[in-house]
Amino acid sequence: MRPALIGDIGGTNARLALVTPGDITPHDILNLPCADYPGVVDAVKEYLERVGATGENAPQEACLAFACPVHAERVKMTNNHWDFMKSDVQQALNLSLFKVINDFTAQALGVPHVAASDLVEVQPGQIQAHSTRLIIGPGTGLGVAGVFPGQHAWIPLPTEGGHITFAPTDDTEQAILDVFKRRHPRVSVERVLCGQGLLELYQAFCTLEDVEPSLSSPAEVTKAANEGDKLATKALLRFLKILGDVCGDATLTMGARGGVYLCGGILPRLLDWLPKSEIRDAFVNKGRMGAYNADIPIWVVTAPWTGLLGAAEALHNEEVF
Repeated sequence: MRPALIGDIGGTNARLALVTPGDITPHDILNLPCADYPGVVDAVKEYLERVGATGENAPQEACLAFACPVHAERVKMTNNHWDFMKSDVQQALNLSLFKVINDFTAQALGVPHVAASDLVEVQPGQIQAHSTRLIIGPGTGLGVAGVFPGQHAWIPLPTEGGHITFAPTDDTEQAILDVFKRRHPRVSVERVLCGQGLLELYQAFCTLEDVEPSLSSPAEVTKAANEGDKLATKALLRFLKILGDVCGDATLTMGARGGVYLCGGILPRLLDWLPKSEIRDAFVNKGRMGAYNADIPIWVVTAPWTGLLGAAEALHNEEVF
């Protein structure tokens, strides 16, 4: 029986794998830099050659998740140069079944399959059965999605919630917003809550304190914060506080009494910072609705291939089209 192709494709990397029909465990996982390939077909063909899935072993079914809106026939990625028509890809790869889903739809569908050992508790709480789960996470961008336990299958709730307007909650954030507006005509929460956003938060604090920035990448900001740099520490803690604000708002919007799952590539590297931050206080600081959020559990998902699990789940999930 031929394996199926699954993929989780972000702004920077394309994570591709195979899955045995009837299973959701990915195998032959490879991580390919998107910048190295003109488009998705080129990347997939090289992947299949590398893992020996060609000819009679070539997949006839595929589910690929992309970090961009995927509702139309044309898919244009938000944070890299890939741009394609779904039908062209299906034909080029000779697929009888081809599903294209949003990357955070894949994260959402993957979360129910993540082992408890790959969840790090941020806030304890009570899961309410048959309730929506919120999946949210900063990486190259900010992904937001939900997943609901239907009668027969997990039902994904895709959103573009990362692009809602950033709303400052105190004077410091208002000043930060003013700095961001010098670069961006509109400041979404994704502008702040992503890798580039962490760097720009640091640069904003430098501007506010009239200091020349000495760091030039998100990784440098995190490293400097770990070494005690004052402005890098301010930026990192503010990043987590704003994340708490946004998670709390999204929880109220979605009615996510099934729990909040923090995904993406950034947070697993910041686990030691979470207890020092205001992420929980900001999540609960919702006025009359504070008690509502205080009872909802929050976890960081540390599983490395959650999106691939979700793509495998989506392949034959009747609620995913």
